[in-house]
Amino acid sequence: MEAEQTTRHPQNANAPSFESVWAILNENAQGMKELRKSQKETDRIVKETARQMKKTDSELGKLSKRMGEVVEFMVAPNLCEKFKELGFNFSQSNQNTIVSDKTNKISFEIDVKLENYRKAMLVEVKTKPTTEDVKEHIKRLEKMRKYADLHGDKRTFLGAVAGVVMKDNVKEYVLKQGFFVIEPSGEGFNITSPKGQPKEW
Repeated sequence: MEAEQTTRHPQNANAPSFESVWAILNENAQGMKELRKSQKETDRIVKETARQMKKTDSELGKLSKRMGEVVEFMVAPNLCEKFKELGFNFSQSNQNTIVSDKTNKISFEIDVKLENYRKAMLVEVKTKPTTEDVKEHIKRLEKMRKYADLHGDKRTFLGAVAGVVMKDNVKEYVLKQGFFVIEPSGEGFNITSPKGQPKEW
């Protein structure tokens, strides 16, 4: 009887050992941990940067508002006299006038309001006016007209925009809307009249 033959395949000398495979897996796992840690740090930095930017925007907004208040304080007392040179005889000047009519859902604020028994001038004061500010002022005049009509005020309303720094394109836009432009000049300020007749509401 022939002896049973057993065939043995020699172990592949090049196959990685269990230890080496385990070491590679551990190394990859550690790498993933470091990557996650790095991602968390990146997320933290992004959040902190966003928080700082938001804080900076808030501070700039407050600074701009304070500067606007300073401009109001400096400009308002002399506006009646300045507009008198342009033929407007305003007898009163009021700052931060709040108009509120809850019944008709009308509410807005006027930085400076010049008035007499026939006309009133609504002045919007900004550190650096934009075309959007001008559009908002147009809406403000429209609300003023609506409010006046509802309360028997038959006066004519005009508008002006005052700015410490005003770009040429913004100034041109203001004038085209029929508003007066008020700008600093030396120790005082100048008023530029709109081309043609100022718009009335």
